[in-house]
Amino acid sequence: MSAWRGQVVVVSGASLGIGAEVARTLAAEGARLVLAARDAARLDEIAAACRTAGAEVEVVAGDVTGEAHCRVLVDRAIQRFGRLDTLICNAGQAMWARADEVTDWGVFERLMRVNYLSAVYCTLAALPHLRASQGRVVVVSSLAGKTGVPMRTGYAAAKAALGGFFDSLRIELMGSGVSVTIVCPGFVGTGSRARNLGADGLPLGRSPVNEAAMMTVAECTRQLLDAAEHRDRELVMTSKARLGMWLKLLMPALVDRMASQAMARGR
Repeated sequence: MSAWRGQVVVVSGASLGIGAEVARTLAAEGARLVLAARDAARLDEIAAACRTAGAEVEVVAGDVTGEAHCRVLVDRAIQRFGRLDTLICNAGQAMWARADEVTDWGVFERLMRVNYLSAVYCTLAALPHLRASQGRVVVVSSLAGKTGVPMRTGYAAAKAALGGFFDSLRIELMGSGVSVTIVCPGFVGTGSRARNLGADGLPLGRSPVNEAAMMTVAECTRQLLDAAEHRDRELVMTSKARLGMWLKLLMPALVDRMASQAMARGR
């Protein structure tokens, strides 16, 4: 029997990419789902696919960068299912521009809100219920949160903030039964990079990288859910990325060059 059968799982950023694939996979595993995203139409499509797979689904369209909506999201989960077992904080948006070329400085605040504060607000709202169920918090961060990445300064900063908050929270929750898993993918072929914000603060409208050369969203989801199921502390995807984390301790300038070259290759 699947470890997820009957579990109540909230997924933010569930309308696209990793979040949508996580929702579909959990539906097939028998989880009961509460799906959140801003795009109501796309969210309804994902919910319909999950219901076809046999899952019970609650849809809560809205913006999780606002504290009030995060409270509503968790309240709806409790009203519908009476409990909450896992919170997967996946909402996010990236950028693709040199910091010194950004003309709309509001980009940095928006990236902090969607990538960092949305996860903080959702988690704070969910914690009393996760304590009751001895549940899980799963946060989708990025390798950009572990090491500097050119063209992604605001995104990397927000993902680094996630690490600081949730590593600290994990310590505070010791003995409570609530686990905290930080997931750090690299490039994943989500098909959503056209939404990356450019120097003018607007979506690029195209992917700046080679999506076909990346990890598939299905493989990313498999690793994420396996780490969540086993309550792993952290998941850094790919052996190359794990090697890079060690190299950063020993030869940080080399890792800087590797990051620059990887971005130039678009993978």
